[in-house]
Order: sequence, then C-alpha cells, then structure tokens
Amino acid sequence: MISILLTKCALCKRNSLHGTFLCTLHALFFLFLVLAGSSAHGEQLRKVTFIPQWQPQAQFAGYYVAKEKGMYKNYGLDVTVLRGGPECPPLESLAEGKADFVTLFLADGIQQRAQGVSIVNIGQLVQQSGFMLVARKSSGIMKPEDLQGKTVSIWSDFQLQPLAFLRKYGLDVKIIPQTATLNLFLRGAVDAASAMWYNEYHLLLNAGLDEDELTAFFLKTYGLNFPEDGIYCLEETWKRDEELCCDFLRASLEGWRYAFTYPDEALDIVMKYVKEAHVGTNRIHQKWMLERMKDIIVPWKDIPMGSLRREDYHAVARELKMNDFIQQVPDFDEFYGNCPKKR
Repeated sequence: MISILLTKCALCKRNSLHGTFLCTLHALFFLFLVLAGSSAHGEQLRKVTFIPQWQPQAQFAGYYVAKEKGMYKNYGLDVTVLRGGPECPPLESLAEGKADFVTLFLADGIQQRAQGVSIVNIGQLVQQSGFMLVARKSSGIMKPEDLQGKTVSIWSDFQLQPLAFLRKYGLDVKIIPQTATLNLFLRGAVDAASAMWYNEYHLLLNAGLDEDELTAFFLKTYGLNFPEDGIYCLEETWKRDEELCCDFLRASLEGWRYAFTYPDEALDIVMKYVKEAHVGTNRIHQKWMLERMKDIIVPWKDIPMGSLRREDYHAVARELKMNDFIQQVPDFDEFYGNCPKKR
C-alpha cells in the first residue's frame, strides 16, 4: 500500500529526498487511519450501541472496562455505551432501534417475550439474585408473615419478584411506589423497602443503620432466585448476525473478568463514567457494589460466566406463570441465544 502511494504521490515526482520523505509520512499516516478503523484481525469495526438499564455504576463495570481496555475492539466492535435510566429506557430503545444490546432482569425478559416482544437473551451475567426487602427489627418484622398489613415500597420497574414474594406468603400489604432513594424508609414512612444487596442495602448502612438493626429478606432464600442482569438483543438481530451478538458477549465477559481481577483499575474506569454523568456516589460505595457483583455473577466455579441455566429459567418462568404475570412460558431454546456453547 505504501509503495503504491509513493508512486502516485505528487511530491515524489520531484524526485527529491525531501519529497520522498514527506510522501512516506503521508502514506504512513493514511495507513494508520485505515488500521485505526479496523480490528486486530484486519476487519472493519462493526458499530453497535449498548444501553445498560441504569446510570453509570459498578453494576455495569465489565462493560465500561471492555470499552476502555479495548476488548470490544479486539473482537472487531466499535461500541457506543449510552446511559440508561428513565430518560433512556433500555427496552424501548431496543424496540425503536436506538440500541443493539441492552441489559434486563431475567424476569422482565421472560415477561416481555411471553407478551410477544421478540427479544433474545445472549448471556445471563447475574446467577444469584441480589433483590431483597429490608425492614427495621424495631418495627416487629422478623419473618415474612410479620409484613401482613404493613406498608411496603416497591419499584415500579422491578416489581415482579417482590410481588411474587408477597403472593407466595399470602400477604396483604399497602404498596407504595418507591423512588430512586430510600428516603421514605429512612423517615419511617414505610415499614419495608425494596433494595439491592449491591446498592441500596449498603446505602442504608452508610446512612447510619447497623446490620443487626435490620431484617433483610433475601428473596433468593425464599425460593425466588430470579437472576437479574442479562444481555438482550432483538431476535432479528440474533438471526441476522449471530457472530456479532456472540462477539459482544465474549468481549463483555472479558471485561468482567478483568474488572474482578484488577478491581482498583476497574473502579478508576467506573468513576470516570460516574463523574461524566454527574452521578452522586463515591468510590467506597462503588467498591462495595463491584465486590457484590462478583458474588452474584460468579457464585459457583462450575458454572461458566454468562450462562443461563435451563433450570433457573424454568424456575423463574414457573413463578411468573403461577402468579399470573405471564400466560404461557416462552420456549427456552428460542429465548436463549446460548453463545457460550457455540465458541
């Protein structure tokens, strides 16, 4: 390529050492531009957009690491990571073509598929649920039955699992919509609140509450292990370019492995995204979150990271159907892309 450019370069027609030198620089610069837009395998980078379900935090550390450390580029991908949350709902963005890949909770993914939304799970990152309901022991709440007649705040976007818990124990409670903060619980306006082990629970501890003051109902210990974050795409995307989907998953998994191996570096990257988004948090909280994400993403050594186990899928789908959240259970093999076994 360089020799061709040298031949065609107008400067070289002067047949001078200076002209040849300048032409060589031009050629090298052109070659750099070409290589910069290609993967390590010499392929043109494929542009994709990814939206996690919330704003920047360590819950999504692996994806930020994969972008910043070049994992996506190594798989031939040019990935744009957008901010999720109320202003950019992942599922809507996926349906409208604003995103190629998003993260969703498994229960939400199954429900959407059962309702006719053609999405495919290409990788199940979280294996153990971090969802919990939290109450003060001083309110007399020590076991599920003690919630009877109490006031419980639940997120409108993530209500399937706690509602299944309440129905399972036949609890009649007053449900209050929960915002992005735990202010209602901290002020005593509700008896119990929704929380994630890797996020809100730690915020309660930072607010001055001690663990022995709290009753924590980890929903996974009550037969409701609904694994949360998974990576989803539209079925048409999966059928059109399975290789693209699997490459995105593989690069993302490399990002997560790197984040767990080098947590300090991963936190540096997370905090960069946090500051750019002006998210109110701190490194200590993000460190807790990253450690808890490792606990629920790789709880067992014999389960490959990113795998969706058939038994987990049917356990969640069965609970959803029993509680009338879905009418029919979607076919597992149509729902799950199963990239890990196709490497």
